[in-house]
Parts: sequence; structure tokens; C-alpha cells
Amino acid sequence: MRIQLWGVRGSLPSPINNEEYTGKIKRILDFAVQGGLKKKEDIDGFISSLPDELRYVFGGDTTCVTVSSDSGKIYILDCGTGLRRFGNVLMEGDCAKGQGVLNIMFTHNHWDHIQGLPFFRPIYVPGNVLNFYSPYKNLQLNLENQMSSPYFPATFSGTAATKNYFNIENAVQTPLKLEDDLEISIFPLKHPQGCFAYKFRQNGKQFIFATDTEFTGEAIEQLKGTNEFFKDADILVLDSQYTLDEAFLKVDWGHTSYTMAVNCAINWNVKKLVMTHHEPAYSDDILQENYLLALEHARQMTDVNTEILLAREGMIFDL
Repeated sequence: MRIQLWGVRGSLPSPINNEEYTGKIKRILDFAVQGGLKKKEDIDGFISSLPDELRYVFGGDTTCVTVSSDSGKIYILDCGTGLRRFGNVLMEGDCAKGQGVLNIMFTHNHWDHIQGLPFFRPIYVPGNVLNFYSPYKNLQLNLENQMSSPYFPATFSGTAATKNYFNIENAVQTPLKLEDDLEISIFPLKHPQGCFAYKFRQNGKQFIFATDTEFTGEAIEQLKGTNEFFKDADILVLDSQYTLDEAFLKVDWGHTSYTMAVNCAINWNVKKLVMTHHEPAYSDDILQENYLLALEHARQMTDVNTEILLAREGMIFDL
């Protein structure tokens, strides 16, 4: 499996603003002066030496993740604004010729997880086939409502691609076999109006995507089977939107603190935790600061074998 992150921001898109951009430039130039950068040939090496919050932007697009199976089939998890860029990539291949087959899966129907679909170019090309999977029976209606007048000039039902709908609520109890060696299962999460985690299994490897969830000690006790579902995952992409203080102030908002995300991953013996669904009010500097605090929190725990990463648009993981 290959997992790629196309949108990692929560709640609403939050592109970098001019003030933050100028601040990045000033800090980068300061590093350049201190490092004595003088030759063009040294630029690439200089950029590689920068701290992550200056070397990259973590990204402002809302949630979208792709899973490419070993056979090459594509599975899309959520349709936030990150979906638009992935659609542009797809239009360089079979989707431009109306020969694309895509599988799109939804964790829930909140706007930041569906709002990229009207700008997904393959859906307008006749011949493309989009298979929609959801635990919710009203998915088609919600997607049609999003693109209804006066909110959007094109209707969802009027887009040219062929659309098929599959309800997968039974995948909570029984894994759904998508390919001979690939299956998925889902798990209900604590979030207003509901949300589901997805687990992909292929060739003995497990990838779990769990966005928009509020994990607390109490919530884990209430969600029976939590440990069984998450235990020993190779990669867990997990909602880590808040600081611990914010989580106390925003009880029942449906999101997890980075502290609790680290606790969960370590207790579940996860090999790699990727913290995602970043707070839209956070600059890259704040995200990096919280990430370093998460690493420090992990260092204070015993028997930690979990690698902890901060989600960034464009990240790729191979399993």
C-alpha cells in the first residue's frame, strides 16, 4: 500500500497569509546570513538544513488521503479541499480519457470532508466511474445538497461520471473484502453527528485513518473494542487538533489533543503515529511547537516504540 496525504487541515481551509509568509522569509534569510550562504550551488543543501516549519508549509487544505493498493487501485478517504489537487494529478492519466475507476470513502458528512468534490475534475468526465462508500445511508442526498442552487452552478447529479453507491455500515462487524488480499473495516468514533475510522489490511500490514474523533480516557472506555481495532497498526493517521488545555475547554467538540493522541498510539503499540486535522488558527510555527511538545511528552513515557510525525501535505508512506 502507498498512503499519501493531500489535505491535513481541520474545519476549514487556512492558506498561509502574508504576515506568516513574510515571517518565514525573514527567518530563512537570517539562517542564510548566519550560515554564510554565498553560492547558488549551495541553495539546495541550505534548504535541507532548515527546520521543518521553514523547509515546508504543513498545508491549508482540508482532509483528503489516498491509499493505492499493491494492485494499483485507488481508494480516496474523504473529499476535503485537498481532493482538488489530487484530481488535477489524475487528469494527467486515465481520468482525462474517461477511463478512470476511483473508490471514494467517507468518514462522515461534515462540510470540510466533502467540500472538495465539486472541484474534483474527474467527476465531470464521461466514462469515469466513481464508487462511493459510506456507513451513512443519506450520502447521495448530502452530496447533491452541497451542489444545489444557489450554492453551486453545477448539480451533483448532472456531473458526467458514472456514480455507484455502497453502504458499508456492516463493516463495523465484518471486514469488507475489496480485493483478494485487501480488506477494510470501520469503527464508530466520538464526534458530533458521528464519524468512522477506516482500517486497511493488505499483506499483513495495517493502515488506520481516524480523523474527527475525541479520544479521552472516558471516551475510550465507552467505545468498546477500541483497543482491538487500533492495536498494532503500522501507521495511524489520527486527529490531534488541540492542545491539552484547549481540549478541556472544548469538550464534546469532537477532536483530540496531541497529548492524548500520543498516549493512545503508545498504548495501542502503533508503529507510526501521524498527527493530523490541524487547527486552522495555528500557524506552521505553532504546529511545529506543538509537535515538539508531543515528542517531549512521549519521551517522558516508558517503553515508547512509536515513531511520531506531524502530517504535512504531500507526505507519502509505503507499507
